[in-house]
Amino acid sequence: MINLCRVLITIALISNFSFASEIDLVRYVASEKNPDRKESYFIDLLTLALEQSKTQYGDYQLQAVDIDMAQGRSSIMLQQNEYIDLTWRMTSKALEQQLQAIYFPITKGLMGSRVFIIRNNSQYLFKKNMSLRELKMLSLGQGHTWPDTEILLKNGFKVIGGHADALIAMLNKKRFDYYPRALHEPWVEIADESELVVEKHLMLRYPAPMFFFVNKNNKRLQQRLNLGLKSLLDSGEFEQFFIHHKITSGILTKAKVHKRTIFDLPNPLLSEKSKALLADKRLWIEFN
Repeated sequence: MINLCRVLITIALISNFSFASEIDLVRYVASEKNPDRKESYFIDLLTLALEQSKTQYGDYQLQAVDIDMAQGRSSIMLQQNEYIDLTWRMTSKALEQQLQAIYFPITKGLMGSRVFIIRNNSQYLFKKNMSLRELKMLSLGQGHTWPDTEILLKNGFKVIGGHADALIAMLNKKRFDYYPRALHEPWVEIADESELVVEKHLMLRYPAPMFFFVNKNNKRLQQRLNLGLKSLLDSGEFEQFFIHHKITSGILTKAKVHKRTIFDLPNPLLSEKSKALLADKRLWIEFN
């Protein structure tokens, strides 16, 4: 009996050691053909969360997978557990049914705070005192598979859909009047576009958390990221990361948000679990 107990204890110790020493491989899409300069924010935050959970879960390996594809396709790959282990996307009820969301708004709601990229001779169309009804008379461009497209359509906007990597060119070709982008996005995206500028007076705002997503069967990575992100939030490190990261630093000042007319819109795509996060002010950017 004593020997059997010793054997069981030894097995338990070996199992615990194996769990802690296992190296977690975390693969994500990073296209070399169409690189996204903004993705450094998500990779840096992911790294922080994995580091924060290292004591409990052991080491990890991040691996960029060079595949050029739309968001919708990468989500299908993740759902089928092929090639990648994680993605980051604005959430919706449908997406949360397909994939396991890590319920932590990683950009503090920036994805739902939208200023416009316009042609540099089009500012006259956008007046500070224009009404929402007048704005809806103009056409805007968004990605085919983006939740924003459905949100804006349901709010009565004229939306022209396109592939994500073609929308800038479509705007230049006058296929639509403006291209709403999250607060941290437009300046990076038009850095090499001399014919485009950021519109000066207006902004759309709707609750739109962006989450890390994993396969629903990947419980280990789900639990590890939950632990790491919560630890970063509770310690204040997440707030410092957001304030100082090169992609988000000083973004409210740069966008001159306090001078803009803001149109608040409902987001009909939010699940009840996502809505519940709105109560925790630490998770959202403050506009005051």
